[in-house]
Amino acid sequence: MHNNKENIEVTADKTSASQGLWCWSATEIARGIRTGEISSREAVQSCLERIEKVNPLLNALVEVSPDEALAMADEADRSVARGEALGPLHGVPVSVKVNSDQAGHATTNGVVAFKDNVAEKDSPQVANLRNSGAVFVGRSNTPAFSYRWFTNNDLHGRTLNPWDSSRTPGGSSGGAAVAAATGMVPIAHGNDIGGSVRQPAYCCGVTGIRPTVGRVPSWYGPADADQALSVQTMFAQGPLARTVADLRLALSGMSGFDPRDGLHAQVPLLGEPLNRPLRVGLLRDVGVSTPEPAVNAALDAASDWLTDAGYVVEEISLPLLAEAYRLWYLLAMEEFRQIMPMVAEIGDEGMQRAAAHYYAVAEDWWGPQPGLSDYMNGYARRGTLIAQLQQFLEDYPLVLLPVSAEQAFEQDADIKSVDSMRRVMAANWSMMAIPVVGFPALSVPTGVSGGLPVGVQLLGRRFREDTLLDAAEIIEARAGIFSPMNPR
Repeated sequence: MHNNKENIEVTADKTSASQGLWCWSATEIARGIRTGEISSREAVQSCLERIEKVNPLLNALVEVSPDEALAMADEADRSVARGEALGPLHGVPVSVKVNSDQAGHATTNGVVAFKDNVAEKDSPQVANLRNSGAVFVGRSNTPAFSYRWFTNNDLHGRTLNPWDSSRTPGGSSGGAAVAAATGMVPIAHGNDIGGSVRQPAYCCGVTGIRPTVGRVPSWYGPADADQALSVQTMFAQGPLARTVADLRLALSGMSGFDPRDGLHAQVPLLGEPLNRPLRVGLLRDVGVSTPEPAVNAALDAASDWLTDAGYVVEEISLPLLAEAYRLWYLLAMEEFRQIMPMVAEIGDEGMQRAAAHYYAVAEDWWGPQPGLSDYMNGYARRGTLIAQLQQFLEDYPLVLLPVSAEQAFEQDADIKSVDSMRRVMAANWSMMAIPVVGFPALSVPTGVSGGLPVGVQLLGRRFREDTLLDAAEIIEARAGIFSPMNPR
């Protein structure tokens, strides 16, 4: 993987006006609209044509709204002509995940029973995208209840990985990752309580950031319902995009204040300079799942590139993340147990089997029916782990680690058997560990191995997403960009 180009097998479309504005990055589109080089209508129309061409092959966007999108684009162009103040995403085509409220559209969350659940107003995360000038072109697929790392449900069907249809595109923001990877949109909205931004980005060869909990105002579920404690403390909204610069742009557009989120924190996106040289802890394994050779090679390459850029990279041990991984399956899954009667009634078979397998594996750690004292002690322990990680990051402001110990899993590996789910859960240990502690993390591709994308993850201090983005840009500059691509 050190000589990254040797392993690349990509059918990619280079950015050029002659090949369509859908190839452009969000940063390029936003700049072009601001300067009058292009119009929002032209950019949106180009993305709609791309969607028409590739979406039927992949099923990433389960609802496309050309009339609404073009009307939003035309209004964006009129705002430019009037000389009005423009938001960071002004006129840029964006997709919204179907588990978030978008006014006038059904928040299906991939569930047949929710197909007519039309939202009256935007959720905070969607409102911020709209307020920043984004143009909504479609809604991206998710597994039922946004519950799996495999994007398939009885309402909308299966989303395919454009690199290899036999492999998962990731989940739950699988539709978002595929839409970004294939040029349907330059920015796709996602959210992450158990890897749902980072893992799909990894599987599809794009970038994705899970911000600090509280960075982006959020709401999940009915506006008048109480949110579970795990949702309040672990759930984060974040963008997926083809470039790190576009993640930075999208994050700026998504982070505005919204009073509906009681945990939102108005913290500057750019923090104080850190002491140089920055120390990076290289974490390969926490004793849960040994990384595949391609994953270790990606870590080696990223480590070398950061070292070349002046970072000091040192191998570390961080066992608290193994404990946090197991703790997720107590705190989040015991809260989810409350809605299992509804899941049994309206959930699809894949989701029901995945739930049964999650609980079967978690029983090894927490027993068949954890009690209230287990739950209370679990949250007490969570606070200790957060403090321990915060102290560790004083010495190592960044941690370089796998997104997963494996590349994209074969489709439905989670529901084949309990043992298969055990393997999937173990490989994705960091997908759960990081939400438990609530710190920011980012997925960035490093190359292609065996025909599938591979990449790394960066973990950093709370509300220091800027340090993750800076390091990811260095990795991206050396690795290259692997999308937009044509489906194989």
